[in-house]
Amino acid sequence: MRLSPAPALDPSLAGSLVLLHLAVVAGGLALLSSASVSASGLESIRCRLQGTPRPPAFSQDGDFVIGGVFSIHNYMHTVEHSYTSLPEPLQCTGSLDSRELRFSRAMVFAVDEINNSSDLLPGVTLGYQVHDSCTTVPMAVKVAFQLANGLDPMFDTGEQCSGSPTVTAIVGESGSTPTISMLRIIGPFGIPQVSHFSTCACLSDKKQYPTFFRTIPSDQFQAAALAHLIRHFGWTWIGAVRSDSDYGNYGMAAFLQAAQEEGICVEYSEAFSRTSPLSRVQRVADVIRSSTARVVVAFVSSWDMKILLREMERLPSPPRQWIGSESWVTDPDMLRFGLCAGAIGIGIQRSVIPGLRDFLLDLSPQKVSKSPTLTEFWEGAFGCRLGTGTSTGVGVEEKVCDGSEDIQQLQAPYTDTSQLRVTNMVYKAVYAIAHAIHSIVCEERENSTVNCDKNLNVKPTQVLERLRGVNFSRNGYQVSFDANGDPVATYELVNWQRQESGKMELVTVGLYDGSLPPDQRLDIEREITWVKNSTQVPVSVCSESCPPGTRKAIQKGKPVCCYDCIQCAEGEISNNTDSSDCLICPEEYWPNAESDRCVPKPVEFLSFHEVLGIILTACSVGGACLAIATATVFYRHRTSAIVRANNSELSFLLLFSLALCFLCSLTFIGQPSEWSCMLRHTAFGITFVLCISCVLGKTIVVLMAFRATLPASNVMKWFGPPQQRLTVVSFTFVQAMICTLWLVLSPPFPIKNLTTYKEKIILECDVGSAIGFWAVLGYIGLLALLCFVLAFLARKLPDNFNEAKFITFSMLIFCAVWITFIPAYVSSPGKLTVAVEIFAIITSSFGLFFLLFVPKCFIILFRPEKNTKKHLMEKTSNDKRY
Repeated sequence: MRLSPAPALDPSLAGSLVLLHLAVVAGGLALLSSASVSASGLESIRCRLQGTPRPPAFSQDGDFVIGGVFSIHNYMHTVEHSYTSLPEPLQCTGSLDSRELRFSRAMVFAVDEINNSSDLLPGVTLGYQVHDSCTTVPMAVKVAFQLANGLDPMFDTGEQCSGSPTVTAIVGESGSTPTISMLRIIGPFGIPQVSHFSTCACLSDKKQYPTFFRTIPSDQFQAAALAHLIRHFGWTWIGAVRSDSDYGNYGMAAFLQAAQEEGICVEYSEAFSRTSPLSRVQRVADVIRSSTARVVVAFVSSWDMKILLREMERLPSPPRQWIGSESWVTDPDMLRFGLCAGAIGIGIQRSVIPGLRDFLLDLSPQKVSKSPTLTEFWEGAFGCRLGTGTSTGVGVEEKVCDGSEDIQQLQAPYTDTSQLRVTNMVYKAVYAIAHAIHSIVCEERENSTVNCDKNLNVKPTQVLERLRGVNFSRNGYQVSFDANGDPVATYELVNWQRQESGKMELVTVGLYDGSLPPDQRLDIEREITWVKNSTQVPVSVCSESCPPGTRKAIQKGKPVCCYDCIQCAEGEISNNTDSSDCLICPEEYWPNAESDRCVPKPVEFLSFHEVLGIILTACSVGGACLAIATATVFYRHRTSAIVRANNSELSFLLLFSLALCFLCSLTFIGQPSEWSCMLRHTAFGITFVLCISCVLGKTIVVLMAFRATLPASNVMKWFGPPQQRLTVVSFTFVQAMICTLWLVLSPPFPIKNLTTYKEKIILECDVGSAIGFWAVLGYIGLLALLCFVLAFLARKLPDNFNEAKFITFSMLIFCAVWITFIPAYVSSPGKLTVAVEIFAIITSSFGLFFLLFVPKCFIILFRPEKNTKKHLMEKTSNDKRY
């Protein structure tokens, strides 16, 4: 059986393979050929393998052989090449990884189980060749050549040193980098490789690795699961370390991308490997110790992690919450590092393989001595040597195994079947290959029996094609591959918990299913023990969370997770923790004191229930009562000289209008409505015009009365009571027409004033038409000015002829109040605008009332001797000006 390209092999790939053969002549298994002519005249090709074949760790002949590659040792012996002689054969060194030994033995167990099965490949025997790659690329390449070419050092063939590969498929390797190296060798020849532990996302690229499958999920899914896990616990500031290999670099790249999408910041990202200088490992340890991030994500292989943790234990280190990838966090041999107590990570689902433990423990010194690999394991586990002891060089002989060693009592990763995770991936990989072969060589007959042709020449390319469609269940675990050769991503969340006895145990605390919606993927079922044996989730953030009512402001030059908390601006809220922006409240809403929610703005208007409203109401009602009381006094003394001399009809009308002026101010108090807005301005305008018209009438009467006393003057007949009434009605009618036009064309209406105060709503009346509003005020001002001018002209008339001086002062006060009102009205905010208008109405009304009626009431009530016609006539006759 010799290496031959697949039928569809590109010639350039074959050429590349030859170059690769030449590159590894020192340790590989390339083919050299020489031609000779036989007696029959036919040319035969004599082929010889270059390099020394390395025997497999475990092997068994069969009708179809499956290759297996595992990292049983962790180093390869290296020597300096002199290039003058053939290099020494490659050899593995270092300690034996009993966990990887269990993986390899699980493959042997699966093959034996299939060979004893009556359902799968009945009558067909599977063989195997299990090799140790020493966790190195050169040995993995050598093993790849060896699995393809076989072990015969020399052979004759009539073909160009070509033939079918030795194996139909390969299980392995445990590491991504060795797997990639093997795929470069065997991939062009269509030999399928099913890995149990190579998780690099790069291997899902079918253009580069079309023959690759795996039973363990890709790191792409693991990276997403780790990022989801970290975000779930609120850690936004983390450190990251990785193996400086394809596994670590590709895995960390995928994780960093997923972390960025989750809003997680990475303080540092360091890479190292077990072959790195000690100074490099020390630098990584120092970075972890000095960092502010309390959570460390380690995308590291088990061997690399052991080196880092030994260095971390060398010096005191602050507590760190470790987050581990599948490679090391589920390795039982790692549990001895107490530094990582409380670590959590992603692991393949734990499984049960019936019969595996009995198979693993079915070892005796006689069986072990037949396998160098098992012999090394036995001697290392029990500290003795099989066979004759040898001197240590100091006069002491090593202990010889005497047969009392009991593997049943051995505590080692090899015998620990309580956490069968990756082991089950090996088991499923073997069964996947077996099912692919079964679909080629076996057919089911009508009587439900299966007939298999073990003599059928099965090519690896056929197995490759059938692997793409395998879909079966074994021990309750489904096995299938997607278009990229990956299985469905399902993980367990594992936690390192220290028991009361002090022993560290790996405990499953939850599940992660990548096929579910994002918010349902993580399911935590048990309590997690954190770093320092705490039950409280540790905090790892660059900046403390910004509470509701604040927003994040990124610190200059730092990652987005480092920020300051800024209070939301006026009128804005944030109702979530760590909000990036604040939200503007709707127009009629305002933030509460904490700025974490919008509440309806308080509605404000001049109310009857507040102090200012009560005071203004009291003044208004009081003024109206005074006007009514004065009218009552005047009515009771209507026949008295002072009442008759002051034009009693206009006085009563003036008192009535003043009462209305006082009362119209009440329409300005209370919640504005459509009717109140129209009523308040029109009532104010008409009542004040009525009032000023009466005063104007009284002033004209004074002037006309004085003119009537002159000889040959009959002016009073032109301004008698009918003319006075007509004057009042005419002036008032004009104002009524202005108000009517105002109400018809653009009447006042209630509005919500949202601009004066941002934090509250002012209910007020919009004047509608500004022209109408100022026309009403202007007309009142015009009458007041006219009245003031006439009164001023009559200021020197005798006191007997009415109250010209008082009218002058009252009009002066009236005009002063309303002139002052204009800027105060325009500048007063909110409900104070209404208060200013009411104040102007009441003040001007009181000014008229006190100056025009209080002196007369005082004489009527307290100086009745002056309330006579004789007294009035005496004052007139004594006035020397007339």
